[in-house]
Amino acid sequence: MTDRRLPFFVYGTLLPGERNHPLLAGRTRAWTPAVLTGALLYRGPGYPFAVADPAGTGQVHGEVVEIWAAQYDAVRADLDRLETYTPGDPANRYERVAMAVRTERGQAEAWVYLAGPVTTRELLPAAERIPGGDWRRRDGLTGGGTGV
Repeated sequence: MTDRRLPFFVYGTLLPGERNHPLLAGRTRAWTPAVLTGALLYRGPGYPFAVADPAGTGQVHGEVVEIWAAQYDAVRADLDRLETYTPGDPANRYERVAMAVRTERGQAEAWVYLAGPVTTRELLPAAERIPGGDWRRRDGLTGGGTGV
């Protein structure tokens, strides 16, 4: 079911200071540091993407973003558009899936955009894995990029 009103887990260019953060600015009520276990983070050509880790031990660092209720549908539509996600479309670059993430308050369920089959097939072979799964530390610097 893709219409549930879950918070979003963001791990790339939607983070504060990043290129796509303006899509969320002023539309959120809380940001909480979080870790997604069971995924790996890669740098594709121009943007990050996460994929499920077959070993289940990888981690992606990011933030759980809670959206104001009055803004929720518009924000979800904007993020789906950014990630070229349409429910049920096999050409999706990303898939929006509900997953458990860990915060300092414990487990939470959030929407996560994982690389879809098209992105995985086209980009994964040439992508660079980001050690530690933290986009903000990809070069030891802050800023840059496009994507989730």
